Amino acid sequence: MRTSAARTPRSALLTAVLAAVVTLGAIGAVFLLRPRPEVPSGAAEPAAAAPVTAVVTCGGGPCRQLAAVTVGGTPVVLLSDAAGGSARVRVGAEPGTVFELSIAQLGVRLDQNSLRCIDGAAPTCLVRGDVGEEGKAAYGELLVASAGVWRAPGKPYFADAGTLSLYDVTADGRPDVIVVRHDCRGADSGTAKCDAAPVLGQVYDVTGKSLGCTRRYTSPSDLRGWPDIRLTRADLRTCPA
Repeated sequence: MRTSAARTPRSALLTAVLAAVVTLGAIGAVFLLRPRPEVPSGAAEPAAAAPVTAVVTCGGGPCRQLAAVTVGGTPVVLLSDAAGGSARVRVGAEPGTVFELSIAQLGVRLDQNSLRCIDGAAPTCLVRGDVGEEGKAAYGELLVASAGVWRAPGKPYFADAGTLSLYDVTADGRPDVIVVRHDCRGADSGTAKCDAAPVLGQVYDVTGKSLGCTRRYTSPSDLRGWPDIRLTRADLRTCPA
């Protein structure tokens, strides 16, 4: 007698199929409902790397730091090339605001003492450098802050007696520029005759307006506080014609 394989009951087969479907559905639900990493509240989406700030150059090459001060909480850095023929001032944290100095093209010699700043109602920095033989003359350039914004007036100051200072002469909370020059009427600056003439201090406000002059002195060192001269309004009079 031929023997045949036993057939699986249809009800059992249907039950197995339904069980498989339920199992696959459960796995899919677990995948879809799995916990996702939490992003802290206020966190930004991942971003590309920040662009690299271009390196500030001086005269076509890298700048070197000559001096740095902080005025009114703002960092101010004097930068120059190796030869001193190009100079810039960076105001604020890097990249900050960078100003190119015009006096660098006038042959000045800048060093670690060339940057002087005074805080106040109008924070002000003076960059000065000697020029000529033995530092007998000097040029200076201002940077002035107003309502938190720095600007460069662009007017160079020239002291043929070699002394430029920053001081609040008028006691109004705003620094003034003191330029010491020879009173050599009838002679050109830089000549032997002018170099032998008496000197005086002429005071300018930060806008470049002349506020008056001191009396004449034999030497710049005769002015109070030299080389960082400290004058008061009482020291001023009308400048000689």
